[in-house]
Amino acid sequence: MAEYSHILVALDLTDESRQVAQRASALAQAFDSRLSCVHAIEPLSFAYGGDIPMDLSTIQEQIQQTAKNHLAEFARALGIDEADRHLIFGRPETEVDAVAKQIEADLIVVGSHGRHGIALILGSTANGVLHGAPCDVLAVRVGA
Repeated sequence: MAEYSHILVALDLTDESRQVAQRASALAQAFDSRLSCVHAIEPLSFAYGGDIPMDLSTIQEQIQQTAKNHLAEFARALGIDEADRHLIFGRPETEVDAVAKQIEADLIVVGSHGRHGIALILGSTANGVLHGAPCDVLAVRVGA
């Protein structure tokens, strides 16, 4: 079995993320690995296709602050230092891979709902992370 020295857990900050976080934490303890976490905030302009006839900066700032607080809660529960917490902007499936490469993680742990067929084709963050990852990826089944 491979030994991992730096594990990155990708969190969407939902209750299901707790399962993913617990699995990543258990692996980090088993391998005596460094554990980092990441959460990607998709800019509202992505959701609305670009041109929006209103200023969303206040809403985006509120989303960012809420995400920062929730990520800090998750990280504290996992014993992750502030320097190993990554709050980023962009599409999760590409940004998680970019952080993994930047911090030289050798394992990414991500949640997966086990979708298949059209649901998978229309968008699976776990699938996107897997196909662009610079290292091994462990998909933890959630919501089953």
